Amino acid sequence: MDRLGESVESMEQLVTVWRRMVLDRDGRADVRDLPGIAVRWADCRFPFWNCLALTEVGADPALVARRLAEAAEIMRAKRLPGFLWVFEDLLDPAALPALDAAAGRAGLAYAFPGTGMAGDLPALPEPRHPDLTFVRVATDEHLRRYADLNSRAYGFAPEQGRDGLDGSALWKETVHAYLGLRGETPVTRAGAVEAEGRLFVALVATDPRWERRGYGEAVTRKALYEAARATGLARATLHATSAGAPVYTRIGLRPNSPVRFYALP
Repeated sequence: MDRLGESVESMEQLVTVWRRMVLDRDGRADVRDLPGIAVRWADCRFPFWNCLALTEVGADPALVARRLAEAAEIMRAKRLPGFLWVFEDLLDPAALPALDAAAGRAGLAYAFPGTGMAGDLPALPEPRHPDLTFVRVATDEHLRRYADLNSRAYGFAPEQGRDGLDGSALWKETVHAYLGLRGETPVTRAGAVEAEGRLFVALVATDPRWERRGYGEAVTRKALYEAARATGLARATLHATSAGAPVYTRIGLRPNSPVRFYALP
C-alpha cells in the first residue's frame, strides 16, 4: 500500500471506529457522513468523543477553506467542545501552506499535532514487563481506573475521562483493553479493537509519574497480542501523539499522514 493509500486507510479507520465509540457513549450521538466531513460527536465532556474529520482526497485550497468553515459551524452548534481532525496527506499539497490561516479565518485554532500509523505486525511474543501485571478491563471499576489514567495523562479533569467511558459495554466486552498494574496501582493502559479487518489501537496512556519505563509499549503489545490471538488479524492502525510515535515504531508500525487537530478557541 502506498503512502496515500495508508493515509486514506488511517482516516477511514478513524471514522469507522469513532462511529462505534460515540454510539456506545450515546445511541443518539450525531453520526453523519456529510460531503467532505465525517461527524462523530457524542457531545460529552470527554473531548475526543466529539470529533469531526475532513474526508475528501485531493481537496484544493478553496474546497479546504469551505470545509473548514462548515466544520466550524457544526462545532459552534454543539454544547461541548471537541476536535476537527485534518489528515495532511489527503489534501492537495497546495492547500497545506495556508491551512492554519484558513482555519483561523473559519474561527478555528490549531490545537496539537498527531500522526497516523499502520503496519503488518509480525507474530508477537506474549508481552511481559518485570514491573507490571496485566488485567483486562471487565468491570465498571476497571473502566473507571482506565478513564482516570487517561485523564491524568492528557490533563483532563477526572469527570471528563469518566464521562467518556462510564457504563460502556463496548470497552468491557469487545475492546481488548488492558490495564498495566504496578502492585495494585494502575500505571498504564491500552486498547485494541477489530475494525474492517484491522486492529485499531485506541486510548493508550501512561500515568505521567511512571513514564519512560517502557510501560506504554508493554501494555500496547499486550492489547495487540490478545486482540490478534482472538481475531487472527495482523494489521494494526492507530493515531499517535508526537511523544507516542517512537513507541509504536518499535512495535512495527510506521507513520503515514501527519494529522492536525483544530478546536474552537
